[in-house]
Amino acid sequence: MYNRKRLLIEINGLVEGVGFRPFVYKLANELKLGGYVKNDSTGVYVEVEGDSNKLNEFIEILKSSHPPSAEIFYIKIKEKPTKNEKDFKIIQSTSGNKKLPVIPPDMAICQHCKIELHTPEDKRFYYPFINCTNCGPRFSIVEDVPYDRVNTSMKEFTMCSFCKKEYEDIQNRRFHAQPVACFECGPNIQLLDKNKIPLIKELPKTEEEEEEEEKRNYIKKVIQKTASLILQGNIIAIKGIGGFQLVCRADNDSVVKELRKRKKREEKPFALMFRNIEEIQNYCYLSDKEKELLASYISPIVLLKKRDNIKISNYVSPRNPFLGCMIPYSPLHNILMEEVKIPIVCTSANISDEPICIDNEEAFERLNGIADYFLIHNRRIVRHIDDSVVKVTPGGNQIIIRRARGYVPKPILLNIKLPHALAVGGHLKNTIAISLENYIILSQHIGDLETLESVKAFEKSIKDFLKFYDITPKYIVSDLHPDYISTQYAEKISKEMSIPLVKVQHHFSHILSVMAENNIEEKVIGVSWDGTGYGNNGEIWGSEFIFVSNNSFERIFHFLPIPLIGGDKAIKETYRIGIALLITSNLENEARNIFGHIDNFEKIAEMFKKKIFVNSSGAGRLFDGVSSILGISNYSHFEGQSAMELEFEAYKSQRNIIDTYEYDIKNNIIDWRKIIVGIISDIKNGLPKEDISIKFHNTMVRVIKECVTEISKIKKCKNVALSGGVFQNSLLVDKLIEELKLEGFDVYTNKKVPPNDGGISLGQLFHLKNLNL
Repeated sequence: MYNRKRLLIEINGLVEGVGFRPFVYKLANELKLGGYVKNDSTGVYVEVEGDSNKLNEFIEILKSSHPPSAEIFYIKIKEKPTKNEKDFKIIQSTSGNKKLPVIPPDMAICQHCKIELHTPEDKRFYYPFINCTNCGPRFSIVEDVPYDRVNTSMKEFTMCSFCKKEYEDIQNRRFHAQPVACFECGPNIQLLDKNKIPLIKELPKTEEEEEEEEKRNYIKKVIQKTASLILQGNIIAIKGIGGFQLVCRADNDSVVKELRKRKKREEKPFALMFRNIEEIQNYCYLSDKEKELLASYISPIVLLKKRDNIKISNYVSPRNPFLGCMIPYSPLHNILMEEVKIPIVCTSANISDEPICIDNEEAFERLNGIADYFLIHNRRIVRHIDDSVVKVTPGGNQIIIRRARGYVPKPILLNIKLPHALAVGGHLKNTIAISLENYIILSQHIGDLETLESVKAFEKSIKDFLKFYDITPKYIVSDLHPDYISTQYAEKISKEMSIPLVKVQHHFSHILSVMAENNIEEKVIGVSWDGTGYGNNGEIWGSEFIFVSNNSFERIFHFLPIPLIGGDKAIKETYRIGIALLITSNLENEARNIFGHIDNFEKIAEMFKKKIFVNSSGAGRLFDGVSSILGISNYSHFEGQSAMELEFEAYKSQRNIIDTYEYDIKNNIIDWRKIIVGIISDIKNGLPKEDISIKFHNTMVRVIKECVTEISKIKKCKNVALSGGVFQNSLLVDKLIEELKLEGFDVYTNKKVPPNDGGISLGQLFHLKNLNL
């Protein structure tokens, strides 16, 4: 029996700028339903009318077959009086009182646009800014919501009649694609030397019908010249989607070394760009999951295992078995890579630890002395956003190392509502975040707050987010550490705005971040391992086994503190930690045998005796020290380098090693001294250092399993959350998850945010749930 109904459907999620309304329109017409669809500042609204069976079908397809880059968080449906409406239409966006996170992230070029980009008969053949509703810039160009052209930096370009026709055609792939443009009406590129002199002069304008071809030829010459300069060994600054990048050929030692020298980046790996996934396979091993990531609309940098004897300079990623690989995610990158035809270094355009440049003039100023030439364009970048970095462990666990382009500003959806609040994150790998009802929105990766430029970017991100989402925070949330720039900033604005300040312990924030993204509100055993975090007692923590209940935590186990001889200097000169571990373990002679060649050994040993050190229980420091004792790495030129190289050493072993070292646990303190004694014994017995590394990792798994099991018996809890920078270690993560699951534990990790300090701001805000504020 025919039963006519009218439904109001409210769809919340990433549904703007991703072709969602055309999808709804086509679906409704196919099912012969009446009504309308519209955007507003909170999501998409649909009023749809017709046969109830057809309406049920409409809702099912809406949920299951929406555009791939769209993401539905929830759907609310209620019945409305029928209007006997037969036609279905798209109506103009409205702006409500609330602003919820509906802006999509920047999306990699889609297959349709890629085909058009390389089709000579297409109007946008070779146009470096081709895009549609399924791809192109979003977050990097948007100034306000709703996401319409007038609220983006594309408002500076008036659409030509051809683009406008496509933009207004519901059947067209570019219907309401806000950055839509072509040769006639869109942005353009220029290649300049460091004195801002163009290398390719634009041709004089000709007849209108010839102008398009002239512009195309001009762009071809610019791209070909840029490719030629790269192949000649020059360093080029290229303005991308979220900022400038520095590129050079990746197969030439002297070129890559020169980039390191100019960029002041000693050993931290550079990312590489390849023409396509097929080319990557000639250089690296690829799993299906890694291929899927590379080809996705996120298109991040993916850390991949190198093949042997590849034509890539060893200076790209020194002593590192992995390469950070990406494929061209913008049309500009795409046409350039087709001309270059070899892998190139593609790294953020900055001095190390500073934010990337986004403005043309800023680039000429800040990159003076770094870049030889500049490939720029005139589409304004509203906010900087780096490339995201992801890795997939051998066990298939995905770990986000840096969350930026493609992910931001995707919100974390909670099952509970939080007050409007601002979290300022930590000091290293900083992100900020805001809470809006049941959403938490993290900023893009800002970086280490150790330079003036980084602090400016931090403050700008806060202002942007508060304005962007139109909120006045009821609370400011920060770390406990009194010396963090972020904490000091939070204290300052808390006083200025008369807003309560809530401080959350660093390692508790790590575990809360896992609880937030997994929507865990019950009890949890948290294992929070990193290098450094300010403890409740003012000491340096970092090997925390905590029990979380009722939104507070109890610290139960941690490592015996490790002396950092010379304080923070030991974090970079990790041999100091190796010396301290040995002397503390009554192995001073071995310390002299291993480190006696170091010029200041006697001075460091004397400093230890005089107690000129700071104690740290950071697990990351133990990894650093063991790496140094084994002669793998005595220096960390970037955060965690020595610990990373200890992990990499383990991959060299061909043996299935299950042995562990002995250790003691007394008064809930894990004493590592027997581990160090065991390592020295193995060194003397000639056990290869790669096997010692595996044995050490096995020991860390055993330590965690033993402590977690003990807490579980006492607290009657089977939920385990793992977070902190140490859990970027693939070997540790895979073994640990496998063994804990075998023991019947439910294991949760960070999958939507990094386990490093990039996820701290999420945990800080989640602390507001259930507080009596």
